[in-house]
Amino acid sequence: MAQKPKPPTKPKAAPQAAVKKKAVKKQTDSFELEPSKSRKLYLTDVALRDGHQSLLATRMRTEDLIPAAQELDKVGFWSLEVWGGATFDACLRFLKEDPWERLKTFRKAAPNTRLQMLLRGQNLVGYRHYADDVLKEFIVKSAEHGIDVFRIFDALNDIRNIKPAMKVVKQCKKHVEATICYTVSPVHSLHHYVEQAKELEDLGTDSICIKDMAGLLPPFEAYELVKRMKAAVRVPIHLHTHYTSGMASMSSLMAILGGLDILDTAMSPLSGGTSHPPTETFIAALKGTPYDTGLDLKQLTPAAALLREARKKYHQFESDFTGVDTDILLSQVPGGMLSNLASQLAEQNAIEKMQEVLEEIPKVRKDMGYPPLVTPSSQIVGSQATMNVLTGERYKVITNETKNYFLGFYGKPPGSLDSKVRQKAMAGEKPITGRPADNLDPELKVAKKELSEHQVSPEDILSYALFPSVALQFIDERERGELKPEVLEPISQGGKSPTAQNLHLAPVEFRVMLHGETYHIHVSGSGQTIDGRKPYYIKVDDKLEEVYLEPLQEVLASGPEAPISSGTAKGGRPKPSGPGDVTTPMPGRVVKVLVAEGDQVANGNPLLVIEAMKMENQVTAPMDGTVKAIHVKEGDQVNSDETLIQIE
Repeated sequence: MAQKPKPPTKPKAAPQAAVKKKAVKKQTDSFELEPSKSRKLYLTDVALRDGHQSLLATRMRTEDLIPAAQELDKVGFWSLEVWGGATFDACLRFLKEDPWERLKTFRKAAPNTRLQMLLRGQNLVGYRHYADDVLKEFIVKSAEHGIDVFRIFDALNDIRNIKPAMKVVKQCKKHVEATICYTVSPVHSLHHYVEQAKELEDLGTDSICIKDMAGLLPPFEAYELVKRMKAAVRVPIHLHTHYTSGMASMSSLMAILGGLDILDTAMSPLSGGTSHPPTETFIAALKGTPYDTGLDLKQLTPAAALLREARKKYHQFESDFTGVDTDILLSQVPGGMLSNLASQLAEQNAIEKMQEVLEEIPKVRKDMGYPPLVTPSSQIVGSQATMNVLTGERYKVITNETKNYFLGFYGKPPGSLDSKVRQKAMAGEKPITGRPADNLDPELKVAKKELSEHQVSPEDILSYALFPSVALQFIDERERGELKPEVLEPISQGGKSPTAQNLHLAPVEFRVMLHGETYHIHVSGSGQTIDGRKPYYIKVDDKLEEVYLEPLQEVLASGPEAPISSGTAKGGRPKPSGPGDVTTPMPGRVVKVLVAEGDQVANGNPLLVIEAMKMENQVTAPMDGTVKAIHVKEGDQVNSDETLIQIE
């Protein structure tokens, strides 16, 4: 059995005077291009996590990743990134897989290589801060099931939100990789990043990662930033940069010349575009140089072939932004968010508004004090920008997360907040001070109690604590033996959609998603029932097929002529017609119903919580009055043309 490669050794510290001088150099100083002392470069391959998150909206299933992991385990990488980030949510929400089982499967598939995960500090793998008891148990279980390296970051670079996770990882005797999110704004500078690196080293990190999630790091600045950090700290420096702007390979090479210890790359089938520089290219480019990785290109061929073939199954999730996108230098939207944002806008039937959203994002970011655009701040800014565009009015609808951001529940913003937007978002509430998680009560006991009627493991309880509605649906479906990948809505015909009101109507055209693939199904006709079996003639992706079914009951196929009440929306709920008819600004899932029939409400009171684009948004009362009718329950999928609650 091959041994895990040893981590880079810590270089000798520079004289104190030199460290101080380097740390305070101005960003405008001239760049020195003489290579630093040569050393072997270590590689982390991220194809099994960030590669497909960036290019395929995080939709690759475990069964398509494990064969590649088995091959990559033979290569000798410093680590393989296989977990964390958006993969946890995507497993539960879309793939109907247990993320904990995925991790355990990766551990079995790659026993000889360090496994690495991306941990969002106090947000773990979610989109809000979680209580310390959840954080501790999540890290303990992650380490127990196979994670060796925890890359820990905070979206605002608020170190108070990183410290607790670092402490727990240390207690688990695993590798802490504290992370600095690189961005460009009037309030960020190289000096600022170097000072953060020194603070993280003082807290005991084992290595430091420069996380360039949007591909904004220019080559010469990469050289200078790494060189200054190497002069200021002793721990190894690790670079993570995306290819979106086209600078990643140049910046990575310059960082290597500046003294970089470890570089993130992605296997070629899942590299480029919004992903990362290709692994094979860097191995070849550095071969025979003082920075030779020592890896054998031939050993990567089987894994590349497996990933190249597997990618074909997920063509419907391919990002529209597959080449170089220099607009990223203005919008600063990171690679993973870009493909997910496009996918989410498509689900809202608003993909044509993508450019408007990208133009709105920098404006919202400025209002919020220039946070680095990385999950969850990227999701908060992106969702709010989307709301501003879709509603046609800036901040007409303010998401829960935007409100909590201005209240300080995510930490201290890097810059000043827009006072008018802040006042509107807070709605008279007072902002918190101190570390956000200090204001949170323990959550695990509550989660366990709420799942008391289910047969659950400690890992299930953690999943529920992180994503209550999504995990509960997963647990329910698992108990009923109904776990299956996402199925898309029927395709509307002639501007009308089938409803459940008319006899037993079934759609004649719809899309079905199975194991990451979407099939376009069109029922073109049927024959007579013979011996209890009825032939149906269907087209699957325009290929005619004949199938025989044993129907439990006769079903009428709906078409353009199917009668639909003019006062009923496609979900069977009444269409909005009066000032008291409450709707959702965008389609989503009902997470909570906050009122009951007969309740008195005032204009602006919260009525519902709707989850849309992975964010929870409050739907508020449009007027003073009495709740006359409620047409939804928790868990319902709702659309923007439906009346959810009626107030009179």
